[in-house]
This record gives sequence, structure tokens and C-alpha cells, in this order.
Amino acid sequence: MSGPRKAIGVSLLLTLMAALPLSQAPAAATLDLCGLKPAFTEDFHDLKVSSWKMNGNRWIAHTPWAGDFGDAAFSDPQPGFPFTLKDGVLRIEARKDAAGKWRSGLLASADPWGTGFTQMYGYFETRMKIPKGPGTWPAFWLSESWPKGSPPGVSVEVDSIEYYGQFPDTFHSGWAVWDGIHHTHMGDGHVEQIPRGALEDDFHTFGVEVERDFTTFYYDRNQIWQVPTPKEHQHPFLVLVDLALGSGWPIDQTPNPSFLDVAYIHVFERDSSACTK
Repeated sequence: MSGPRKAIGVSLLLTLMAALPLSQAPAAATLDLCGLKPAFTEDFHDLKVSSWKMNGNRWIAHTPWAGDFGDAAFSDPQPGFPFTLKDGVLRIEARKDAAGKWRSGLLASADPWGTGFTQMYGYFETRMKIPKGPGTWPAFWLSESWPKGSPPGVSVEVDSIEYYGQFPDTFHSGWAVWDGIHHTHMGDGHVEQIPRGALEDDFHTFGVEVERDFTTFYYDRNQIWQVPTPKEHQHPFLVLVDLALGSGWPIDQTPNPSFLDVAYIHVFERDSSACTK
């Protein structure tokens, strides 16, 4: 099926920014990893990525529904670009090619045929350092996995973090339901206020726990937002991380190159007998 586009879009984003109060150091719950056991652990000691089919790897370099997005084309992996590893940290690079066209990178944990890692419920977390500069649009997010050839249907997306370089004192979390039958979508979002440039200066964790009844968002393992899990969530999520550009914002002042650094991606599942610290 034709999958969702990972984009709140400028008009909806501006609406959210105007309508939603910025979070002010909430007295939020801190995530307790007791009762969670590891289900997927990517610490980037090496990188196993292919273009479209898993072929024994852990990632592909495009969205499995061929719905790549933004103003930088997501590139097939090649030596030195767009993915590099150093000291257990993944670097995703966005830069202009010889023709002056922007190119960048995306990782997805399942391919168009459904091979790879997916999970229905659980806690999904990354630790990242965000690129500086206007026009950057990095994200860590979840999208329901649909095998290639499935008829149009309804798909749920959960965005743990979307960061718009135009606004270095906030980041965004959200969810969306994409209806491929009626060609409509609905969703909601949250704007989290942070010290200006904090995400660019150091690594921080971004996580989301999807449970049957509620979906809870975390920043540095402190709860920042909770919503009812959309009733449309009927299929397991694959995991995606990317450095996109644009989303309607200009990229004429985007630093060339720009870098997103990712220390890890970890996924846990609930197990009452587990206690992981």
C-alpha cells in the first residue's frame, strides 16, 4: 500500500504552535525501566544497512512504502555517505552533491516485504544530538508496517521527536492516522520548550511508550505528554530515524554539510518479570 508521509506540514505545525501551550518544566513522571525487557538493541558498533531489501541486515535506507519526503533525497548507502560510524555513534550526513542537490539519510527497521524488526507495543527510545541550523528536520518516529501489495488501509504514525531547525528552543512530538481509503488524516501534536540550542550542544534521549490504552512521550526519560492510543493502531510499528530537510521551511541557509548523531536506538517490551536498569 501507499504508506504515510512523515510530515505534520507547515500549516498544521503553525496551528499547533499557536494553539498548544509550551511545556514549562512539568512535574512529570520519570520512566522506570523495571518491567521492560530489551527487544531490539542497536548500539551502532557496526551498521548493517541495505537499500531496499533487508538481505540479512538490520536496516534499509528508504521508507518501505517508497514515500521518501523532504527536500533532501534519501541516498542508498555508499562508502562514507550518508552513514558513518565513529566510537559507537552513527552519523547521518546531509550535504549537496556535485550537481548542487541536497542528499541525506534515513534508516527504517523493516523493508517493503515486512522483513525486519516490528513491534506492536512497547517503549521505543533513541539518544541523539541534533544538527544546528535552519531548514534541518531530523526525526525519530514509528510507522505501522504493511507488507508490499497490501490494499490501501488505515495506518498510524507516532513521532517521538520532530525538530525544526528554525525553532531551536522547541521540539515537537505527535501522532497521526493516515486513511489511505478516504485519503484523509487526523492527528495531534505537542510542543516542548527547551533551552535554546540544548539539543544541538549535547546528546539527549527521546522515547515513547505505546500501550493498548495510552501512548506516553518522554524527554530524557521524563514524561512530557500522554494521549489515548489511537483505536486505529492495529499493526506493529517499524522504527525510523532520519535527517530530512525542509518540511516547507527554507533551506537556503542550511549548513552544508549538516549532521545528526545517534548514539543508540533501543526498543523494550513489557514483561512483569523483567527489571532492566
